[in-house]
Amino acid sequence: MDINLQFNIDYQTSYGDDLILNIIDNESRDVVAKYRMNTADGIRWTCDLRREAKPEAAICYYYSVERNGSETQHEWLVEPHMLDISAAKGVRYVVYDHWIAMPEDSYLYSSAFTECISRRRHRDLPPTDNSVTVTLKVRAPQLRSNHRLAVVGAQHVLGTWQLDKAKPMVEHQPNEWTIDINAAGMAGDTLEFKFVATDENQDLMPLWETQDNREITLPPMKTGDVVVYELNQAFFPIYNMKSAGTLVPVFSLRTDGSFGVGDFGDLCRMIDWVNVTGQRVLQILPINDTTTTKTWTDSYPYSCISIFALHPQYADLRQLPPLDNESDSKRFETLRRELNALTQIDYERVNRAKEEYLHLLYEQEGKAVLASQEFKDFFDDSEHWLVPYAQYCMLRDKNGTADFTLWENNTTWNEADRKNLTNQRSKAYREVAYFYYVQFVLDRQMRRAHDYAREKGVVLKGDIPIGVNRHGCDVWQEPRYFNLNGQAGAPPDDFSVNGQNWGFPTYNWDEMLTDGCRWWVCRFRNMAKYFDAYRIDHVLGFFRIWEIPADAVHGLLGHFAPSLGMTREEIEAYGLAWQEQLFTEPFITDWVLDRVFHEDAEAVRREFVEQAGYERYRMKEQYATQRKVEQWYLAEKAKGEPGRFSMPIESVRDGLYAIISNVLFVRDHKDHGRFHPRISVQFDFIYESLYDSDKYFFNRLYNDYYYRRNNQFWYQEAMKKLPLLVQATRMLVCAEDLGMVPDCVPWVMNELRILSLELQSMPKDTHVRFGRLDDNPYRSVCTISSHDMPTLRQWWDDDESRAQDYFNSVLRRDGAAPHPMPGWLAYDIIARHLASPSMLCILSIQDWLAIYENLRLADRNAERINIPANPKHYWRYRMHLNIEDMLGNGDLTASMTEMIRNGGRK
Repeated sequence: MDINLQFNIDYQTSYGDDLILNIIDNESRDVVAKYRMNTADGIRWTCDLRREAKPEAAICYYYSVERNGSETQHEWLVEPHMLDISAAKGVRYVVYDHWIAMPEDSYLYSSAFTECISRRRHRDLPPTDNSVTVTLKVRAPQLRSNHRLAVVGAQHVLGTWQLDKAKPMVEHQPNEWTIDINAAGMAGDTLEFKFVATDENQDLMPLWETQDNREITLPPMKTGDVVVYELNQAFFPIYNMKSAGTLVPVFSLRTDGSFGVGDFGDLCRMIDWVNVTGQRVLQILPINDTTTTKTWTDSYPYSCISIFALHPQYADLRQLPPLDNESDSKRFETLRRELNALTQIDYERVNRAKEEYLHLLYEQEGKAVLASQEFKDFFDDSEHWLVPYAQYCMLRDKNGTADFTLWENNTTWNEADRKNLTNQRSKAYREVAYFYYVQFVLDRQMRRAHDYAREKGVVLKGDIPIGVNRHGCDVWQEPRYFNLNGQAGAPPDDFSVNGQNWGFPTYNWDEMLTDGCRWWVCRFRNMAKYFDAYRIDHVLGFFRIWEIPADAVHGLLGHFAPSLGMTREEIEAYGLAWQEQLFTEPFITDWVLDRVFHEDAEAVRREFVEQAGYERYRMKEQYATQRKVEQWYLAEKAKGEPGRFSMPIESVRDGLYAIISNVLFVRDHKDHGRFHPRISVQFDFIYESLYDSDKYFFNRLYNDYYYRRNNQFWYQEAMKKLPLLVQATRMLVCAEDLGMVPDCVPWVMNELRILSLELQSMPKDTHVRFGRLDDNPYRSVCTISSHDMPTLRQWWDDDESRAQDYFNSVLRRDGAAPHPMPGWLAYDIIARHLASPSMLCILSIQDWLAIYENLRLADRNAERINIPANPKHYWRYRMHLNIEDMLGNGDLTASMTEMIRNGGRK
């Protein structure tokens, strides 16, 4: 028996547009069939289908608009239409849909709400024996975890407006409720009804939806008909929920049983602490593998070698079978106690020990594990990335370097190798199987932590770095997605006057867009296995990235890419007479050398520069770039000879870096006939040398370029990419939108309903020194510090004049600001942040503990996680308190719970 389906939707189109019905796979959400709909007036569209009858089935689908065969618009994809069909219910379905655009409260459809904060028990649709059925579907995302939806109306089948006879509905997909009504003999009748939210525990009064009564006039119907009405969202007088949370890296966690570094088992204990203190969010830093050198420099969590693979250091050895060799077990336990007693992480010793342990365990258990059905399921799901990653790791270890350009015959991934690497009988498989095993262990443990967080109603929030390691597996496997002749970074800011050079390759967005950003979509979908919310690191990179030449060390010689560089004619139109050599080559004169190098100026003149005419110098070829200067510096340090300069050799190096970046314009990295004003050049010698009139013209040009010229262009660039990624999963989307933020960023953030990041010390309003917490938008994350910033105590005590201003003008307190920061003052500041309108208030563990003078770390400077100005920073901060002790501290738990509740958060 076949089932006949008729889809109906009203949607105004333009001449030449077609409306398309897209049937999608229920799991992967990939389109499996497309049908062009019919219309007589360009408004009312229909499509008739015939499908094989099955006992129970659901069709997921969405509508899109096409012109000349190309999609120009589509519905919101996070929660598409769902139609429950079965031959037992009927053989002819008539569906009346409406176009689903991204709702203002789209965050309520995220798994952060549906699976954690407002998690409800789902029930199956009850069987029906109606001869004629009317199905009502409605979305009600405001409902809390204790709420259930019902319908009540004028007709007898709807309870005749009696609440105790209201008909309960079933939530057949997150936030969408449905009910089947026996409509026998009701053809032509008008249903009048409203939706009502009831309390599962019967502790609260029912809530009626806020709109007028709904009415539906039923069409002619016959036996076996099912008429489905998809109705507009139901709104209830329910206030917006606000929650609190903690930010802490997994590596920083500490329990009695840790192995010198936090692991996925410790993550479960931290979830317990978040839960008992009344918080709902636990945010962590990236947990992907970063292993390239197997030294402490790999501790940088934002330089991953794989966007999929997890870092082996996070394996919880306690969840694994014990080693059979008793001597080995005792040796590792002694080492564990020693490493766990350290105040900071010893990255190299910890990772060496865990690698050895996992190798021994693989020899002991690996064969059985790899033969298990659970591993086979994992392998089938992960093979697309796992196989190249495992071979990359094997070749990295075999060649003694992660620089794959040095791997003979293996400088890029060869897809033809996959067959042998997946054949369990091959030598190639045996060489990489250990890495399969480790990733399986890590995946199981992280999934358990994720499931545990959901059970506790805690949202695990991950972090998606903007870049990847240029010597990592992702670049090795798919080099076409990357520009290896540039480096990603950030322009100068208060934390780094020379800008930041992260060393990552920039993205080849033109190539990525050709396949719908498949690389990014897969990355986000993989994240959804472990998290229900995520932070997009440096979201500005999706608008434009700060791209630095490969031969530069600092960030000053970069420019935004993509961006609209300026032609010579455009520059001259501002009144600035173009002098290409003067403006684009390092401005080096005697007075510049004297100012930079003082008594060493003459030595620098002799060794590093040569005459260029017109009282100017140029760098000698062997020192012409910052990278060449860096090589000279490293060679000099290696010699270990007494310096021939009066100033430290590091000061000579930095001075040479400075004069190399002393240019007024930088050339566009792709089009050498276009130019960009050099960032922050107003503080440099070339700008100082200009006539006042030229400074005026340049400043006009500079401000137009950085704050107006590219706004629409960058908006369009972001809207090519971000909608694909935001709708790839149901995770709650948050973004780090700090720094040099163009006007188009909030346009896109609002359009895509992305939560912004709000710091009072870094206000979005450039006219004020400190932001007003009351002005925070609801769709935002409020915080005090991040992993890249000083903690609250450092911020307060490191700049007393700034602290005094904050004490008097923001806290409205008289007198001198106290130093060092007392606990009561930290409490006051945190309480104000908790009371802000922001949906989420997520504070670092260091800032939470700042309140408790008897618990916080005595040395405030030891709390710092990262210093962005130092690209070689050692990421080794570790909590000084065991999580077990925090869980057992009743005063701490009670105090935090009360503070969070008083802030209106739960």
